[in-house]
Amino acid sequence: MDNTLISAEKLSVGYGRKIIADGIEFVVKQGEILTLIGPNGAGKSTVLKTLAGYLKRLSGTIVIDSENTDKISEKEMAKKLSVVLTERIRPELMSCREVVETGRYPYTGSFGLLSETDREIVEKAIETVSMEDFAEKDFGAVSDGQRQRVMLARAICQEPDILILDEPTSYLDIHHKIQFLEILRNLAKEKQIAVIMSMHELDFAEKISDYVLCIKSGKISLSGTPDVIFTSENIMELYDIPENLYCKYFG
Repeated sequence: MDNTLISAEKLSVGYGRKIIADGIEFVVKQGEILTLIGPNGAGKSTVLKTLAGYLKRLSGTIVIDSENTDKISEKEMAKKLSVVLTERIRPELMSCREVVETGRYPYTGSFGLLSETDREIVEKAIETVSMEDFAEKDFGAVSDGQRQRVMLARAICQEPDILILDEPTSYLDIHHKIQFLEILRNLAKEKQIAVIMSMHELDFAEKISDYVLCIKSGKISLSGTPDVIFTSENIMELYDIPENLYCKYFG
């Protein structure tokens, strides 16, 4: 049985008519983590925003759960796919708990009223990311790292099949980076969620990923399992690092 949750073929992404990245292809199955790595400006975030439906693809196909995304309604997409992007959201006068609760809106009625089941799901998500201590605080008053955990809890509340994250550990200290990635690993394996994310922390990407896409200058320069990707030669080529500098800092 094919357990593919999301795939892309000959995908071209960008803004307006300007192509940022093309020839993007991948397949992600249940329980797998696919990580995009590469230099700043290579097109990673544009690819993720296109997969999430925030940007219209320029060409190619995206298939979710065996269905072309053109045929999936916005409400159904919100049930299948959750997104955690780097852009700051600025909700007015909302507590962290209330932000998490918005993750249930695809399942509520017209008035957005949460049922007892919805509230149980919210509470479980809060516990999953260990944000009980600041759940009642104003979202605008907590740290960047805490906000990132709130947004992950919000995404978990949607009960998605697919989770897309753009540099999810960027604002976290080392303790919370590890905690955050462990949560993602557990979600993938226990809930059989497909995770697609971008990362700059190559050491963490190597340990958590099932597959890696290397994107450089808007193209896939290399793809494969971490043991194939994370060699000194590949990393020097991907990031244009001279051998003497690579050896000095990573050798």
